[in-house]
Amino acid sequence: MRLKIIKILIWFFFVVIVLDLIYAQFLRGNYFYKLSTHNRIRVVPTEGTRGRILDRNGIVLADNRVSFDVMVTPQEIKKRDELFGFLSQVLQVDRNKLLDRFHQKKYAPFVPVIVAEDINRNQAFILEENKFRYPSLLIQKNYRRYYPYKKVGSHVLGYVGKIDRSKIEKLKDYGYSAQNIVGYSGVEEFYDQEIRGAEGGLQVEVNSQGQQVRLLGVREITQGKDIQLTIDNRVQLLAFEVLEDYAGSIIAMDAETGEILGLVSAPAYDPNSFADSERRKETLSLFMDPDSPLLNRAIKGQYPPGSVFKVPIAVSALETKALSPEETFLCNGFYQMGRRRIRCAHKHGTQSLIPAIAHSCNVYFINVGLRVESDTIARYARLLGLGRLTGIDIPFEETGSIPSRKQRKANYNRPWYKGDTANLSIGQGDVLVTPIQLVRMMAAVVNNGKSVQPHVFKGVNPEEDKKRFPARNLKIEKRTWELLQEGLYQVVHDLSGTAHIVNIEGMSVSGKTGTAQTSGGKRHHSWFAGYVIAGEKKIAFCVFLEHTGSSYYACRVARQFLLRLQKEGVL
Repeated sequence: MRLKIIKILIWFFFVVIVLDLIYAQFLRGNYFYKLSTHNRIRVVPTEGTRGRILDRNGIVLADNRVSFDVMVTPQEIKKRDELFGFLSQVLQVDRNKLLDRFHQKKYAPFVPVIVAEDINRNQAFILEENKFRYPSLLIQKNYRRYYPYKKVGSHVLGYVGKIDRSKIEKLKDYGYSAQNIVGYSGVEEFYDQEIRGAEGGLQVEVNSQGQQVRLLGVREITQGKDIQLTIDNRVQLLAFEVLEDYAGSIIAMDAETGEILGLVSAPAYDPNSFADSERRKETLSLFMDPDSPLLNRAIKGQYPPGSVFKVPIAVSALETKALSPEETFLCNGFYQMGRRRIRCAHKHGTQSLIPAIAHSCNVYFINVGLRVESDTIARYARLLGLGRLTGIDIPFEETGSIPSRKQRKANYNRPWYKGDTANLSIGQGDVLVTPIQLVRMMAAVVNNGKSVQPHVFKGVNPEEDKKRFPARNLKIEKRTWELLQEGLYQVVHDLSGTAHIVNIEGMSVSGKTGTAQTSGGKRHHSWFAGYVIAGEKKIAFCVFLEHTGSSYYACRVARQFLLRLQKEGVL
């Protein structure tokens, strides 16, 4: 009986084995064949070379320099101690450090491991000459990102680095992998798809132990597209020089087209540090720096605009016919609101619209703002582009904030008071703007209502650029623009105008000053935003300085900047 049971079990297991073989060979044979083929063939990727970034005149702002990396192929190592001792001696790097890096990065016997990056040319020659002694040793020629002007324009250009996990999840469907170099911030990130080169690599056949058997093919890397920017490097250099001792930003834009000629934020950083593995401590310190050098203050910094906000106050009053430009208010040096006294810079006396803009009279504009009311002010401020994205082709732009009675009720269910309107009328309280928004607003003023889209990409065809970065016409009466232009002109050219220091012979400068109060006992922010007309050129600009005090400081920097542009022939 036992023997019979054993025979039945043997036959049962035999049938199971046969059925399993039939399943594996016939029903799933094609699947397992493909799987074995994929396991047998490995691809070793090689990063493509990024395209260059050029300014409007063809000056190279971001390039690639030749770099040499030391690589070791694990399966070909014969004398490990001797090899790493030799490398330590030539590279002047601790042997244990090289070994640690080798073990950390090793993931397959046939894949070369980078143990040292960006060595100098002499070291590369010495190692190359000794390759016959160490067959596992490889010297790979690479290209690393290089920014010849270092900190100048760093916030426009951005930097490059190894792709992080969050980006892999977003970009894996676009052909990105964990080994790719990608752009971070600035043009490097916004136009990464255009700039990055197609990666190449080696296709190798390996055995069951993961060792290379033969090379099946090579795919050469290709360089990405060069892209040209609207940036004029002369403007960048001059803006960087006059701003170097401050925290803030300077922007200059072609008012007719929206082409950014210069955009500088300070303090700045050297993007070369992110492309150099030996400067990792330096890059980490940038993220911890309380002065926030990585912050692009031109498009991401949100600040109270102070008296620059009197421009949308004037527009809202004129467009709603809340007052005529000839109507006057008496300024005794302050506006009394209950127990609160809101001071003006001076005792201006009787003020109508044009002198009130020129003298930046708080009393006049508080009276006007209270007559217009907050919701109307907010509507016209947004029409002028404040409190909304400009659409500039640099990532991480912020919107700012334009408060109003409706907004506060909807978002916070809190009441709006008369004092809030008074604060709003002089650009204080909850109102926040970015410097790039003020530049676009000033461009709309000088263009009689044509609001352009700021951009840094310069295409080959100007007509295509117009379609890519469209302008729109604001529905505001021409008379309103003419009155604003006259008021902003007097800010600079009237002897008692708040920016008379910027009156420069040979150019017509107009603008609005702003001294924005801050909290925490810190000094005020300093603004001067406007435009300059020189011949056929119309350039909108903004100078913003953090915690410097009076707007006089922004005017002084603006004067230096414009004089240097004039001397260099830009204006």
